[in-house]
Amino acid sequence: MNRRKLILLLALLAAVIAFFALDLGRFFTLDYVKQAQGEFAALYAARPVLVVGGFFAVYVAVTALSVPGAAILTLLGGAIFGLLWGTVIVSFASSLGATLAMLFARYVLRDSVKARFGSRLADIDKGIERDGAFYLFTLRLVPVFPFFVINLLMGLTTMKAATFYGVSQLGMLAGTIVYVYAGTQLAQIDSLRGIVSPGLATALVLLGVFPLLAKKVVDFIQARKVYAPWAARKPKQFDRNMVVIGAGAAGLVTSYIAAVVKAKVTLVEAHKMGGDCLNYGCVPSKALIKTATLARNIRHSADYGIAEASYRLDFAQVMDRIAQVIRDIEPHDSIERYTGLGVDVQIGRAKIIDPWRVQITHDDGRVQVLTTRSIVIATGAAPFIPPLPGLAEIGPEFVRTSDTLWGLRELPQRLVVLGGGPIGCELSQAFARLGAQVTQIEQAPRLLGREDDDVSAFALQALQADGVNVLLQHKALRCERVGDDKFIVVEAGGAEQRIAFDQLLCAVGRAARLSGFGLEELGIPVGKTVQTDEALRTKFPNILAAGDVAGPYQFTHVAAHQAWYAAVNGLFGGFKTFKADYRVIPAATFIDPEVARVGLNEAEAKAQNVAYEVTRYGIDDLDRAIADSTAHGWVKVLTVPGKDTILGVTIVGAHAGDLLAEYVLAMKHGLGLNKILSTIHTYPTMAEANKYAAGEWKRAHQPVALLRWVERFHAWRRG
Repeated sequence: MNRRKLILLLALLAAVIAFFALDLGRFFTLDYVKQAQGEFAALYAARPVLVVGGFFAVYVAVTALSVPGAAILTLLGGAIFGLLWGTVIVSFASSLGATLAMLFARYVLRDSVKARFGSRLADIDKGIERDGAFYLFTLRLVPVFPFFVINLLMGLTTMKAATFYGVSQLGMLAGTIVYVYAGTQLAQIDSLRGIVSPGLATALVLLGVFPLLAKKVVDFIQARKVYAPWAARKPKQFDRNMVVIGAGAAGLVTSYIAAVVKAKVTLVEAHKMGGDCLNYGCVPSKALIKTATLARNIRHSADYGIAEASYRLDFAQVMDRIAQVIRDIEPHDSIERYTGLGVDVQIGRAKIIDPWRVQITHDDGRVQVLTTRSIVIATGAAPFIPPLPGLAEIGPEFVRTSDTLWGLRELPQRLVVLGGGPIGCELSQAFARLGAQVTQIEQAPRLLGREDDDVSAFALQALQADGVNVLLQHKALRCERVGDDKFIVVEAGGAEQRIAFDQLLCAVGRAARLSGFGLEELGIPVGKTVQTDEALRTKFPNILAAGDVAGPYQFTHVAAHQAWYAAVNGLFGGFKTFKADYRVIPAATFIDPEVARVGLNEAEAKAQNVAYEVTRYGIDDLDRAIADSTAHGWVKVLTVPGKDTILGVTIVGAHAGDLLAEYVLAMKHGLGLNKILSTIHTYPTMAEANKYAAGEWKRAHQPVALLRWVERFHAWRRG
């Protein structure tokens, strides 16, 4: 903080201290104002300019310093100046004082607050950028809302001071009129509660409802503007209530919910029902991991008391099993099931041709156009293939992604995996356990970069123990092909290295499917994902997005979670909208041992300057883990300092993804570690790890002083 800011801060701080030290607040009580009302009125009659100027200056100072008294001064303004002039004077004084408070927050406090709460402030800035002045306007309309908080908060955003002043002048006007009018009745008011006479109570209720009505009006005006170029095409009747594009997790759940509430819904899928999760992602990868784990356990049979065991791997049979697993789950997501649920399922390529029409091109060339009240884009994401020079020349039969991997019929002898995220780690370990020579390349300094350092180190150790050659801080430069030999060239520390491979697996992330659905033609903003508001609505309120194409998470369970909001907001958004809730999002990486997390980890808490305590329980101490020869890993819980409120949990160990569910439930419903500790857990199970972690927290927060007295009590009882 520079010298001028420090001087200003000290001056304002001294003014606030003086206000309370000199008990200046006594002049801003209802009793004092009522007693002095006659004197103020007489002085105003004798010297109006002096009284108006003095009152204006005091009001500005009180508001700018955010000290108590503005409400009383407003009443006094009504009592002295009457409704008209009282409203004018108070309105300008309050707006000017609020603006000064806002500027103080901006130029004195912003840097320190931004350093500590940067991510949260960024979210507020986005809200201001999206809704602008209206966001502030709605806050100003509610007279019981603490206006000094608004003043300071808005100073931390990018809102222009002139905009802030103008919106405050207009937004506070209605509340000012009510309080100034109450001041004109000052003689009849015995307390601030006395302001709420039947008439004024009605006015205050209307003020509370008005922001909602105003929001509806503004939404209507904005929507009218957005739809204006298409207004002539709006149908008078609609074929469907909703059309959903994409039959992955988000699309399936959205269409199911729509059918449950008796809407007429069409689900359009261009390829396979079930989307990526069923056909290329979650299901086949977990089936592969199961086989790989079995192979590993057979090789380590001595750990379980079986001196010798062997197996013969038939990789084609492994892939056949995976295909069978997909077929066994397919009925859950089949056309027949969803048709039976009341969903009209269409196989074809969908394109939005205007805000109310979706064109479906079927495989036989037939084109169908449906009119619909609402549209949900649930087109998912596809693996990202990095633009490496020479990659295209290698040939698609040797360059795989998590989508095309499942066509392999022979185990690659040498497999190179690009990427150290969850997908790359899971598949690297699985193929290494099946017998492939796996090299995993990651440009970052550690695996699983979103997790804590201890988790990354443990994952590295686990993969290396299974034979994966992990190359961290290695940048892929290019691919080369010499005859039948294929190489990837990487660079680390200024030196290049050529790595031969039989198959190259790109696992560097997934990109939302945005092209070919008419978004560009409609002018729907897109970035890495479709841009939506908190209710998952796009530029057009009746066109929504859910799942990977909407972000911000690429998890199947989040896609299903978003689907409820997309369905309800798409069908009933004209009456009420719901903001998608991302407060408690679990995730798991299915390496062995598994890594699962919900809420904050230590790295995120530090980055966000969130105060926390850490409680850690080692799973190597757990009876069931010892019995299963899986006694490795830990449960790490972050809590509010001194409280059992859970901020986040990271579990590393066998069945971590399953163990996490108890913490997800606790965080969702506000249950603390004491509740988990007092819950009976079956013995012997892995779930006891959660109870013991809660016990570790309890031991660290024992009432030491009380226990000393209890110890003395017991000694006294013994005589």
